[in-house]
Amino acid sequence: MYVARYKITELEGNVAELTGKLEDAQAAKEQAEAEFKATISSRDKDLVAKDVEIAELKRRLQEKVDKSESLEIDLEAEKGKVASAEEARQKAEEARNVSTATLNVAQNNYSDVQGIVDTLAVEAEWMRDRGVCLIANSILNAEELDGAVATLIDASRVVGHCGGYLECAQHVEEVFGQGFDTSHCSVTDQADAELSRAEKAYDHLSLPVMDLVADALKHDDWCQRLKSLLDPPETVELSDEEEPAGDDEGGNDGDDDKHDGDDEEGGDGYE
Repeated sequence: MYVARYKITELEGNVAELTGKLEDAQAAKEQAEAEFKATISSRDKDLVAKDVEIAELKRRLQEKVDKSESLEIDLEAEKGKVASAEEARQKAEEARNVSTATLNVAQNNYSDVQGIVDTLAVEAEWMRDRGVCLIANSILNAEELDGAVATLIDASRVVGHCGGYLECAQHVEEVFGQGFDTSHCSVTDQADAELSRAEKAYDHLSLPVMDLVADALKHDDWCQRLKSLLDPPETVELSDEEEPAGDDEGGNDGDDDKHDGDDEEGGDGYE
């Protein structure tokens, strides 16, 4: 009985000890569960924070990517602008070179044209001061013209003589009232034909000097050709005692007097 009581007491002690241990284990379990839950909660919070941080990092990364793409686009645009600017610079350089070449050509052309204009001005001045007069004198002093004019004057004088003779005969007939014999007039019936031939020859007269002048005018150096033809330089050999002679201003007076004399002799054809 005592042994049983002892066993019961021992068992009760064991039960109490086991109950204490169970309670301690239960408390430890609860504490562990609480700590686990706290750890889980903390980890959940950490995970949420990490998710937020990851989302922020993703957002920043996307911003970086977008900015990088924008920078690439801007870079391509800048490259295009640089290429366009370089192309524009090359075109401007080419245009400047073309303009410079054109300006040089224009300046050269202007110099050439100015030289031509100056030459033409000098030649025009020579033609105005001497050329026209020399050409006119060459025509007036041409032997062919002298011969044609002399022939025309002679033929005109003969026809005028005949007309005057017939008019005088008519006056005599009117005064005396009878016919007057004009058959012994020295003028032949061919006088009018001779005058017509002389007039035709004069109208179609060809002067060699005019042919030379016309040929000279066909060339670019026409002025020099006319000068050498009409106004050649005079070379005079002078001795030690002789002085240079001036221009003979009256050199053409003889020819002018000759033509004046012919005109005076021609008259109206009456003797």
